[in-house]
Amino acid sequence: MGSSHSVFSEQELNDYQDLTYFTKKEILHVFKRYKDLYEDSADENTKKTSSLNKDKILKLPELKVNPFSDRIVKVFSSSGDGNMTFEDFLDMMSVFSDGAPKNVKVEYAFRIYDFDEDDMISDQDLKEVVDRLTGEQKLSKDEMQQLIDNILEEADLDDDDSLSFAEFEHVISKAPDFINSFRIRL
Repeated sequence: MGSSHSVFSEQELNDYQDLTYFTKKEILHVFKRYKDLYEDSADENTKKTSSLNKDKILKLPELKVNPFSDRIVKVFSSSGDGNMTFEDFLDMMSVFSDGAPKNVKVEYAFRIYDFDEDDMISDQDLKEVVDRLTGEQKLSKDEMQQLIDNILEEADLDDDDSLSFAEFEHVISKAPDFINSFRIRL
C-alpha cells in the first residue's frame, strides 16, 4: 500500500478526503481497486490521470450484478460516455460508501432512475426501473400499468403523472432499507 501513497501528494489526499466521505487510507484502497481494473501494465501515474473504459469499470464485481450498472457509470462519468477518470470513480465509490449521507444517495438514485434525464421520473422511467428489477420475470402490460399507476397514486403528490425530485425523496424517506441497498463495500 505504501507504493500507492507515493502516487498522491499529501495535499491531493487531503483534498480527496475533504471532497469525499473517505479517510486517506480508504482513498488509497479505492485507487487500488481502480488500478486493478486496468488490464495493462501502465504505470500508476498514468492510471491516476487517464480515463478507464466503461467496459472495464463494469467488471467491478458489484456492478456486474447490478441491473442499473450502465446508468451508474453514465451518471458518474464526467465525460457522460461512461468512461471514468480516477476522480469519477472515487466520486462513485464515495456516494455508494457507508459514510455518504442519505440525501446524497437519494440525489444520485434519482439521477440513475431518470433514464431520459429530464429531471422527472416519468411512467416510462418507472417502466424501465421495473423491467430491470424484474429481470427474466417480465410483467404483463396490464400488470406493469397497474404497478406504475399504484406507484404514481402513492407518490405523485401534484398529479402530473411523474415524480419530481421532492416527490421521489419523500417516497425514499419511507423506505427503511434504501441506505443498505445503495452501497458498495470497500
